Amino acid sequence: MTLTPTRHDKTIATVCLSGTLDDKLVAAAHAGFDGIELFEPDLVSSTSSPAEVRKRCEELGLDIVLYQPFRDLDSTDPAQFERNLVRLDRKFDVMAELGVDLILVCSNASADAVADMDDLATQLRAAGELAERRGMRIAYEALAWGRRIDLWQQSWDAVRRADHAAVGLCLDSFHILSRSSTITELGEVPGDKIFFLQLADAPHKDMDVLQWSRHYRLFPGEGAFDLVEFTAAVLGAGYRGPLSLEVFNDVFRQSAPVRTAIDAVRSLGALEAGLDDALPRQRFEAAFVEMSVTPTNLASAEHALSALGFTQSATHRSKRVTAWTQSDATILVTVTTDAPEDDSSAIAAIAFDAEDPTGFAASAEGLNVSALPRVVRPGEADLPAVAAPDGVSIFFVSTAGDDLDWRRDFEPVPPTDVATSAGITGIDHVSVTAPYDRYDECVLFYRSVLGMRTDEVAEYPGPYGLVRSHLLRAPHPSGFGVALDGPLLRRGKWTPGVQTPQHIAFLTDDILGTLSALPADAPVLRIPDNYYVDLQARLDLTDEFVNRIRRLNVLYDRNADGEYLHAYTTVIGSQVYFEIVERRGDYRGRPLADAPVRMAAHVAARRGMART
Repeated sequence: MTLTPTRHDKTIATVCLSGTLDDKLVAAAHAGFDGIELFEPDLVSSTSSPAEVRKRCEELGLDIVLYQPFRDLDSTDPAQFERNLVRLDRKFDVMAELGVDLILVCSNASADAVADMDDLATQLRAAGELAERRGMRIAYEALAWGRRIDLWQQSWDAVRRADHAAVGLCLDSFHILSRSSTITELGEVPGDKIFFLQLADAPHKDMDVLQWSRHYRLFPGEGAFDLVEFTAAVLGAGYRGPLSLEVFNDVFRQSAPVRTAIDAVRSLGALEAGLDDALPRQRFEAAFVEMSVTPTNLASAEHALSALGFTQSATHRSKRVTAWTQSDATILVTVTTDAPEDDSSAIAAIAFDAEDPTGFAASAEGLNVSALPRVVRPGEADLPAVAAPDGVSIFFVSTAGDDLDWRRDFEPVPPTDVATSAGITGIDHVSVTAPYDRYDECVLFYRSVLGMRTDEVAEYPGPYGLVRSHLLRAPHPSGFGVALDGPLLRRGKWTPGVQTPQHIAFLTDDILGTLSALPADAPVLRIPDNYYVDLQARLDLTDEFVNRIRRLNVLYDRNADGEYLHAYTTVIGSQVYFEIVERRGDYRGRPLADAPVRMAAHVAARRGMART
């Protein structure tokens, strides 16, 4: 299925991007935005005059659709209100030079805010009269922290009472959804009175709403808000203006502006697709996960897979790649000589067996995700692929024997007579370390390109700092998952652990049986005794059960829905290890309380301090 969303003009507030005003304009144009909201501080600090900014936007093909913000318009002091009107008139002078006729007026957050709704409406009407004389319009917005007006319903009441053609509403998703305001009444607002729509997502935060707004906003699809429902309600009310982004985010405002702008426009494309119910909904499975290793650690990788019950099933016809399989789990091991370190290892690619691989890839490109350049030799399958922001290549393949069947490039290895299966049945998820400044971009990528859904969001303390974790899964039952884990700050090379860990989690129906079947030299990670002493005290487990899982180095958790048993291997090369997982009942997510134990155990193993 190719992504073909309905087309709306896309605009972005310059506050979303880093750099000088010209840097921001170039980035917005490069990403394909139709226009911008000009954030006044960006103009104030610019060396270009308003007329020069207007000309620059025209050269770049950008419309200036909104000038913002104008604060503290209303006042309980009539003299101060008159001074505010003079200030507003001067802004109209600037807007005339810019060629923009719409200004955002925020509800007053100061102690001087007008409380009486009729008095506020009178002042808005006076501002509307001034705007009309200047050929301008006012979009009035309720700030979530406004002193008197902090709900969109109140701002609409004020606009309705003002009853002026030049005064309308600005609806901002953050200000509305952060206050859990209902949106059912939007259908009662005439569409022509909604002058502007600003969109921002955000994670759930239990904190001051002003700080939440100023530091943690996200692009649509990267947070917890239902922006499809919200935007559909606004469009259903009759709004026909642009879809515009206003996102205050500390990371975005320090990141490369072009990359941020591309991520931003992708978020609006995914939002439009969601409005049209056109996001990918294909059923797909993980065809294989590719692991790259250097010649130095090839033997370690092959030993670990063999010890876990995998057998070498095929070799690539022209590349140094081997396929290792066990039941429905396939791992490709690729030998690379281009790695930065002798012991480098990495999850290089994930291949998804899809109903329509070409359509999947086309949908990705429709979301501004570039096709992955590849060298395809004559006779090899030209598999469509894109690059995820975390550095992993994503392939869309078939296992139906057609031109996109990845197995066409491999020669089968004759099976051995020795049965080595350890009971692994498939791949539950892979975990990658997402770069801090691209973490939210990664979330959007897997949500929009693959149609994955958030299964779990959490933070947990590791030995070297707090770690963010976001688990996404395919929408169908027992769907394949991708876990994005990353430190809140970059760690230096001084850390004795693994700086950017990645792992592949295998499924089994009987982890105790699986581990009991492994050979004595299987690289199972040793878990400290302290963990089991605490575990038994917390969960009131029997001595027999705890002794058995201790002997096998199995970690354990249970909740009201089920149980989760898992074990790990030591790290292969620089960063990759394996996990074996058994889920009992309806246990979802992962026991993140075990993560610091695993991290410390990996450090101990690399230092040679592990329990024997």
